[in-house]
Amino acid sequence: MIYTSVRAFSSTRGVQSTIRRVAVVGGGQMGSGIAQVAATFNHNVTLVDVNQEALDKSRTYMQKSLARVAKKKFADDAQAQKHFVDDVLGRVSMSTTPSSAVSNADLVVEAIVENIKVKQDLFASLAPLAPRSCILASNTSSLSIANIAEPLDAQVRSRFVGLHFFNPVPQMKLVEVVRSAEAHNDVVAKAVAFVEAIGKAPAVCKDTPGFIVNRLLLPYMMEAIRLLERDVASARDIDTAMKLGAGYPMGPFELCDYVGLDTIKFIVDGWHKDAPGLQGSELFAPSTKLNELVASGRLGVKSGGGFYDY
Repeated sequence: MIYTSVRAFSSTRGVQSTIRRVAVVGGGQMGSGIAQVAATFNHNVTLVDVNQEALDKSRTYMQKSLARVAKKKFADDAQAQKHFVDDVLGRVSMSTTPSSAVSNADLVVEAIVENIKVKQDLFASLAPLAPRSCILASNTSSLSIANIAEPLDAQVRSRFVGLHFFNPVPQMKLVEVVRSAEAHNDVVAKAVAFVEAIGKAPAVCKDTPGFIVNRLLLPYMMEAIRLLERDVASARDIDTAMKLGAGYPMGPFELCDYVGLDTIKFIVDGWHKDAPGLQGSELFAPSTKLNELVASGRLGVKSGGGFYDY
């Protein structure tokens, strides 16, 4: 019933017009992608990172990404392509000063390193500087929203949610909207409306380990690794079986390499150690093969090799 009321409320004009100014903290690929998409849909965005060099890389990433979009939209019109890119980037400001970026924001989205202490410290510093109506959101893929918000006061926790975008943000339609037990319904509704307003599809879920996608995906990937460890089949044959037999667009090992083996290890090790309901679970027990690959620097596509070579 709660989710039904959230959906109904999100369709009202008042909610849709609430979020206009967005601050994105973290100028990596995820943060840049979030900034790009929000600006594309006419939001004024401030992208924040620690130094100008990082922000310059973010702008370059967005320019290249937007150029690809523009080429598809205006295939035979170079002037229209340029106008599109310039128009979107014109709504993105860059800043190395988080305090000024959040001072008039309607929404702050954090997209920094997946470390709970670093995230807690960031929000503790930003919360007093943002308007009392500002929604605070983490893009975490594996950490508890309630735990990230725990050091904040109750009023701030009531407007704290998860907005889990998927990589690459401009292409991936899904955003998981994660509500903790303390999040107010109207805050969740505004977050859902924002996701819809930027052309994405929201999926609302409770604050549980892995939310929806990763909670289903990680056991699948880990079981594939264990099949390999038991010499049931090769990685290539397991991938082929799942693509041709189950209709998956990618096999589990292709997916592991794309996600990043270090990321997978970080998540499953954390869940196995202390995640509520998953602590000590055999599903997420350490994998010798995964540990060896990560220790050797074979992290997947990003390092040039993982289960496969690239």
